[in-house]
Amino acid sequence: MKRRVLVTLLVSLVLASSFVFAQGSNESTTTTSSAKKQYQMVLIPKLESAWFEPYKNDGVAEGKKIGVDVYQQAPAGADEAQQVRIIEDSINQGVNAVLVVPNDANSCVPAFKKARQQGIVVMTHESPNQPEADFDIEMINNVKFGERMLEEMVRLGGDSGEYAIYVGSLTVPAHNIWADAAIALAKAKYPKLTLVTDRQPVSEDRNAARQKTLELLTVHPNLKGILAFGSQGAPGAGQALREKGLTDKVTVLGTTSPAEAAPFLKDGSIDECVLWSSGDAAHAMVYLSKMILDGKKDQIKQGLEIPDLGTPTIDGMNIEFDHPLIVDASNCDQYNF
Repeated sequence: MKRRVLVTLLVSLVLASSFVFAQGSNESTTTTSSAKKQYQMVLIPKLESAWFEPYKNDGVAEGKKIGVDVYQQAPAGADEAQQVRIIEDSINQGVNAVLVVPNDANSCVPAFKKARQQGIVVMTHESPNQPEADFDIEMINNVKFGERMLEEMVRLGGDSGEYAIYVGSLTVPAHNIWADAAIALAKAKYPKLTLVTDRQPVSEDRNAARQKTLELLTVHPNLKGILAFGSQGAPGAGQALREKGLTDKVTVLGTTSPAEAAPFLKDGSIDECVLWSSGDAAHAMVYLSKMILDGKKDQIKQGLEIPDLGTPTIDGMNIEFDHPLIVDASNCDQYNF
């Protein structure tokens, strides 16, 4: 009899333990399921670089502020095929939004189309009128930005002489809009300025920019200015000028991050950086993506104010702020990107 009681008690304990375990499992499943309901967004810049550190940091910070899971996946270099693979992998993983700074606007289109077909929000930066994107975010007016770069070159180096323009590639829309604006203003306002060659697609590769600058200095020994639209163009040009001992002879302006440009700014091989913070763009992209996912896309229109950024100009899919930043040797240490 005692043995039967003991067996009964043991069976009861096992059943009770199983029930508690099952309850715990159910709670865990419920918790996991609940966590999965949080929006997940991936930041995909052109490449892993100092320029895009604020893009990651401010995007993640904005996500935490508004209750969104944000992380970054970046190509090691400015490789359009690798970037497209990252976009496609993110789609397959079921993210809610892809926030992309395209290396090539056209190569991203099939992946963006696939994302939108699956209800995934697509936001871009530096890619106005991007096909298959919900919105493109710009922190500067593209025409004014290109014109400002040229005006700064003229202010620092004079309104006559030979100059060259570098872009990241011939298919990066923003870079080429800036180049178009600078060239148009030069033709209209500064007839003594001469563009020595077609724009060169070397500005996202420091060594390529260095090599191109050395080549131009050989072919055009009177070169007086270089406008480098892209993060690595100005440092590459600056390196070439250092090697040739011409840091005081050629005016170089670029869109390089202050931290990366600082040594060049301080020795005069780069004269100025004219740029904006990529972090502000990521902040806006995360905020607006959540609005779309929350069913508020119709509220993204002229007059919308984004906290801490202000009120942009909204023209169709293009959302534009006007936040240019001028950095030189005197203030470069104020910035940590």
